[in-house]
Amino acid sequence: MRIKFYYILVFLFLHFGSYAQVKETPTLKIFKTKEKIKLDGMLDEQTWIKTTKANNFVQQFPFDTSLAASKTEVMITYDDDFIYIAAKCFDETPGDYVIQSLKRDFDYMKNDAFGVYIDPFNDLTNGFCFSVNPLNVQREGSIQYGGGMGINNSWDNTWYSEVAKEKDAWTLEMAIPFKTLRFNEKNKTWRINFSRNDLKRNESSSWVSIPRNFSISSLAFTAEMHWDDNPPVNSNNVSVIPYGITTLNSDYVNDTTFIKPNIGIDAKIAVTSSLNLDITVNPDFAQVEVDRQVTNLSRFSLFFPERRNFFIENSDLFERFGFRQIRPFFSRQIGLNSGSSVPIIGGLRLSGKINQKWRIGLMNMHTRSVEAKELDAQNYTVAAAIYQLKGRSNIAAILVNRQGFEKYDWKSLDYNRVAGLDWNIATMNNSFSGKVFYHHSFSSNSNDDNFTHASWLMYETPKLTLMWNHEYVGKNYLAEVGFVPRVENYNPITNMILRKSYWRWEPMITYKFYPDNSIVNNHGPRLYISEFWDGQYKMTERMATLSYVVSFNNTAKLSVAADYNDIKLFFDQDITFSNNTLTEEGFYEFYNFHADFQTDQRKKFNFYAIVNYGGYFNGQKFTSTLDLNFRKQPWGIFALSFQSNFIQMPNNFNDVVFHLIGPKVELSFTKSLFFTTFIQYNTQIENVNINSRLQWRFKPMSDLYIVYTENYTSYNIGIKNRALAVKLVWWINL
Repeated sequence: MRIKFYYILVFLFLHFGSYAQVKETPTLKIFKTKEKIKLDGMLDEQTWIKTTKANNFVQQFPFDTSLAASKTEVMITYDDDFIYIAAKCFDETPGDYVIQSLKRDFDYMKNDAFGVYIDPFNDLTNGFCFSVNPLNVQREGSIQYGGGMGINNSWDNTWYSEVAKEKDAWTLEMAIPFKTLRFNEKNKTWRINFSRNDLKRNESSSWVSIPRNFSISSLAFTAEMHWDDNPPVNSNNVSVIPYGITTLNSDYVNDTTFIKPNIGIDAKIAVTSSLNLDITVNPDFAQVEVDRQVTNLSRFSLFFPERRNFFIENSDLFERFGFRQIRPFFSRQIGLNSGSSVPIIGGLRLSGKINQKWRIGLMNMHTRSVEAKELDAQNYTVAAAIYQLKGRSNIAAILVNRQGFEKYDWKSLDYNRVAGLDWNIATMNNSFSGKVFYHHSFSSNSNDDNFTHASWLMYETPKLTLMWNHEYVGKNYLAEVGFVPRVENYNPITNMILRKSYWRWEPMITYKFYPDNSIVNNHGPRLYISEFWDGQYKMTERMATLSYVVSFNNTAKLSVAADYNDIKLFFDQDITFSNNTLTEEGFYEFYNFHADFQTDQRKKFNFYAIVNYGGYFNGQKFTSTLDLNFRKQPWGIFALSFQSNFIQMPNNFNDVVFHLIGPKVELSFTKSLFFTTFIQYNTQIENVNINSRLQWRFKPMSDLYIVYTENYTSYNIGIKNRALAVKLVWWINL
């Protein structure tokens, strides 16, 4: 019955999606300038005076049906090396700008800012974003998945900007090198949009109108930009990025101290204007900020995002496959093992567009053996291809291969492979979106039930959101270079992992009311259901959540909810994760009630609070979370995160209390010198971590890092280890 319902949904999705009406697309023409543009933020060149202006911006927040109250005018031109964008952001509202800090890659929604969104392939799926705030702090990122999930700020590249202040406006000029972009030189039609945040007026606006239920970065709502000639291509587009690092490590547990120097090199080579080759030799990621710790009271592994720069550009080519908890490829499986680094000898990655329809990715990485950890050398190969269908949908295929090596010979039985096919669906007006996929794994010891399939369909309007999801994962579906935690069930009695097949059904419905002349922007109920069934169609877990969300015009938000849970424990286990008495296997039914509140994020002092109380298997649990934030504009952000879990258990059990405290300080001495330090006090893993990082960007994309780390035991603050790393990264354009 459920399967029939699924096929009916697919039919309706495709039928109505194909007839979705799309508003007429505006156009913009870009002409080459013969004038030398002096990048000073002042719009006094004749090119800017004569160029047709993109204006009449439309509100996106708090409403999306009227012209913006804050006027913005945008001009665009180009020469042989750069695309130039100029804008005049009128500012008649008294008071200070809202600026979080001087640090690069600021949060766009929390800053006064201007942004441009560029889709060079006119595929409404991938592109680039460049933004500046009134103090000329830069933010750039890649646009993936059509921009519906925001911007990937981990992507960094070279571009230039300047800002000037007038009496009633701030003006800006951007110069974006063609070397920075990926594009087809024969394609004379690009997509583009511009946005403006005026938080003093609490208004977000864009040139092309975007419904307020979608992200401001959505490429579905962009104008056509027509070039007067083919975009110029610079054939000499090669960057070499060497690094040198010295690390001092002191292990107080084993009473050892050592100094470890290291060098390596990366290179970026533009094979074509749209296809890039990345090369890395002996990479080191010591400058990457450590993961923020969380209290884990789930029975499964937690997901932490990739932060290493080599894996970032075009990362969606490899990591867009599957779902959040069913990933055939996850780059953190390369070079990391149980949180510790594994030396990477080197790697190659070819990624980008080969024509208007095809986008490809090919990556190969090789790691060293680590005898102390009994880890063999490994070779990882990932191949992906995406074919653009009519509109914004595409078909994507992936092949992932892990091959074990002993010295220079591969081990014939030590391998794992996954092949998969994804159908990504999106209508032109973005109201319908979805995905259907099938993946199959291959290894030496599993031959049946080694596949997974799933579907996700969503219909979204400003008022109504409908969502459906189904998943199936076979017990022998093995994605060792991926992330599929739910199929593995740990048995504490035998200290073994039992793999179990599962089905999942996940519907959701949300409705929003938009009152007139109110401090409330929107409010409404949400019903969410998640059910898990085993391979024999017996229910193993059910959660139903009924919530009500109120979003205020001043960016504050209030949510209250009630959960119903019915969960089966497969084994006797310690559900407090604290060496407690084991809770017996079987079904446990309980309820939870929770509320959270976010204050106005524009204020220099704001906070986010959550309280949760209710049942927890055979006990009761009270969880409270508080995130405090204060900014000394624009040079300092001071934050404190606090979470407590109080678990009250019945007789013959121990009550448990976990605390996680994390103060953090971010200082921006200039727009190129930053200091970040935070402390993580975690009683669940009995650890106190201190991490401090000083970053000096002495030239574009070139940095000096000084990173200091300490770890202590939480119960007596006894020192475990210390490390000091000094790393120099130099970006050289050839």
